[in-house]
Amino acid sequence: LNEIQDSVVAAFQWAAKEGAMAEENMRGIRFNIEDVTLHADAVHRGGGQIIPTARRCFYASQLTARPRLLEPVFLVDIQAPEGALGGIYSVLNQRRGQVIQEEQRPGTPLYKVQAYLPVLESFGFTEKLRAETGGQAFPQCVFDHWEVLNDDPLTEGNKSHQLVVDCRTRKGLNAEIPALDKYLDKL
Repeated sequence: LNEIQDSVVAAFQWAAKEGAMAEENMRGIRFNIEDVTLHADAVHRGGGQIIPTARRCFYASQLTARPRLLEPVFLVDIQAPEGALGGIYSVLNQRRGQVIQEEQRPGTPLYKVQAYLPVLESFGFTEKLRAETGGQAFPQCVFDHWEVLNDDPLTEGNKSHQLVVDCRTRKGLNAEIPALDKYLDKL
């Protein structure tokens, strides 16, 4: 195995950079290589043979291992007067936002609301928030963390599957997630 270690590492890095589902980076994934059968002839153990084969194995492993998507989430700080709080909560609820803290700024009529907002829901957020609050709310978004989407992206009809299909379409790929048999060796 030490003989092909560099080729397997290169295949892993390639597969982790472009996952099988949407050709996006993979995070928090581990592969256990338990057995390898190599050809007796050293000519057939070069990087040109090992890297594509190992990469197909990593992709097939990903598709059979209950994969999940990670969604980036913003921490949103919103400053607004008390009268605008209803509009803030309304917009956050429409966009899957979760309020984590609300406090009044001492000595002022302003409130500070902190919430988590999925990045995908943040497009047009500022305009909608200002429209709902009459221009009184001032949001500031900063990346905070990644959140696991618990539904299976390989099952049609749920949000994760739709995100993968949209991502593949946006990249000009075939909209369907590749089938497992695409990664089988053909003799």
